Amino acid sequence: MSTLLEALAATFPADFFTTDPAELQEYGKDWTKVWEPKPSVVCFPRNTEEVSKLLKLANSLNIPVVPSGGRTGLAGGAVAANGEIVLSLTRMRRMDAVDELGATVRVQAGAITEVVHQHCEEHGLTWPVDFASKGSSQIGGNIATNAGGVKVIKYGLTRQWVLGLEVVLADGTILELNGALEKNNTGIDLRQLFIGSEGTLGVITEATLKLAPVPKKLDVFLFAVADLASVLRLFRKVRSNKIPLSAYEFFTDKCLARLLKHRAARAPFERSYSHYVLVEVDGGEDLDGFLASLFEEGLVADGVMAQHGGEAKQLWTLREGISESLSATGLPHKNDIALPIAELESFVTAFEAGMAERYPGWEICLFGHIGDGNLHVNIMKPDAMNKSDFLAKTHEADALLFDLVKAHHGSISAEHGVGLLKRDFLGYSRTPAEIALMRATKAAFDPKGLLNPGKVFG
Repeated sequence: MSTLLEALAATFPADFFTTDPAELQEYGKDWTKVWEPKPSVVCFPRNTEEVSKLLKLANSLNIPVVPSGGRTGLAGGAVAANGEIVLSLTRMRRMDAVDELGATVRVQAGAITEVVHQHCEEHGLTWPVDFASKGSSQIGGNIATNAGGVKVIKYGLTRQWVLGLEVVLADGTILELNGALEKNNTGIDLRQLFIGSEGTLGVITEATLKLAPVPKKLDVFLFAVADLASVLRLFRKVRSNKIPLSAYEFFTDKCLARLLKHRAARAPFERSYSHYVLVEVDGGEDLDGFLASLFEEGLVADGVMAQHGGEAKQLWTLREGISESLSATGLPHKNDIALPIAELESFVTAFEAGMAERYPGWEICLFGHIGDGNLHVNIMKPDAMNKSDFLAKTHEADALLFDLVKAHHGSISAEHGVGLLKRDFLGYSRTPAEIALMRATKAAFDPKGLLNPGKVFG
């Protein structure tokens, strides 16, 4: 380590790295609370060339490197717990001018997602990847995890909105992949290998993003319904009427109770209900008639429509503030999973029954992007149980959860990746042949295994 620190001091500016204990703690972790961060040093490059020089140095000394963005992930993908170098992209926030004709923008990997939105909206365009952590998540992390979010039902996942990447390999080689091309049919698309690879193949330093027009009009509704079956019936109704959905989100009364405990927010209705659905509609017609039919057919018990942008933001806060509120009012064990929509109700019924039998009295908070089959499953630590016992038991509970996910033809991770948290369960969603090909790909790009070691498949 002394050799590394001497080399860093000789090669880079004085403010390039830190060994301050508080900084090591902060940059060595993500939103998971399972592992104690223990990096050796945190480095802050400002451009791709500095990233390349750092990785060449680490490669020559055989020191592992953990790429770090906004650290908003929930799978331990950005955790440095074994003396690694943390490579933070936080200083790489340049955003180039928006290309209005091509509807693209090139940004550095450390650019904040919400700031990119604001940068593009001045031109009537947006990068339509959107989620609750947009105020702190970074573009590079979004791409490295193929982030989902609340608008997947309309726009799809991150990979649909990335035209080009600049990536640095473990040995310092810089790759420029695809640029701003919409079409490039010249063999294997290496760009797509890096999207969703969780920093195990290379470090994304810049990206050319594909943009979409900002919607002219968005209507936001919050509905109260009786149960999950009603959530799904309402979804079928909306879909069958060809309502132009941009988001269809749900959460339970337990989630809302935690949010109201944490935030100075008002309950949306005079009485409480077991399930709530937030619907965002992009330019729908004859909404009054459609809304009336929901009540006439008994699909919803209550509802409210935002009358202006401020009210729409308040309704969205009820959904987007949940994750933060769960962490602020207790210790949640978080899982994000994906299921075929047709399997959601039977899966939840089986999971809740299994949990009630094995862990009676445990609080389960469910919310998610129901329109694309993505559930966020949060098991809250009982107040009387210590953290280590809880984490041990939730690891057991994960086996129950993932057994059911596999039985219902789902995925153990919908949008946060595998990281450290789910690597032991990768075989529930991927075959041995697939995992072998993943390992071979890793070995081809990073033969020494120095980039984000231990993540995804160990």
